[in-house]
Amino acid sequence: MNREDLNLYLVTDKELANGKALEDIVEEAVKGGVSMVQIREKEANSKDFYQLADTVKKVLEKYKVPLIINDRLDIALAVDADGLHIGQSDLPYHVARKILGPNKIIGLSVENIEQARQANQLDVDYIGLSPVFSTQTKNDIAKPLELDGVKEIMSFSKHPAVAIGGINSTNTADIIKAGADGIAVVSAIVCAEDPCNAAKELKEIVNTSLSLKSIDS
Repeated sequence: MNREDLNLYLVTDKELANGKALEDIVEEAVKGGVSMVQIREKEANSKDFYQLADTVKKVLEKYKVPLIINDRLDIALAVDADGLHIGQSDLPYHVARKILGPNKIIGLSVENIEQARQANQLDVDYIGLSPVFSTQTKNDIAKPLELDGVKEIMSFSKHPAVAIGGINSTNTADIIKAGADGIAVVSAIVCAEDPCNAAKELKEIVNTSLSLKSIDS
């Protein structure tokens, strides 16, 4: 996995799609610069989840954008997704890696400094810093890390990191400046009137911020 894959990471939520087909939103978002897509559908039954993942995978293959499945190892296997994203209460990393094999991407959510330190003992491909700010798209979230938390984690983490939670065009630059490799968004793209333009705007901010960071370093 390239760090660039994390630059602009879209996480889906069908409930926020305002009746639009999720695969259409995903395609428009990818045209605008989304570099990785995670299907996260907590309310979907297995059949619906599988069908959605399969449909989105066909869209993403055209653009060579990785498909990540949230939580559901069975769905990731069934559609031969590029990877799996797990949380702290999901299947343990070593089990997921054993089943998926060495070549699939596995991401892990970390919600505090201690979990980020523990993640350094694991050979995950990336960590998701969650949540950075408070957000309405997840109900079971931990205390927000805020920018200081991102900065502290990135000072010792050996893994690439994507930040998620309450992220939009007004705070993206600060998150990249704090050390994250990219941002993950849900509503900022899924709820947008024009997902392609919303993605373009965010991608531009990420790219500019990463350029400035590389100059500073």
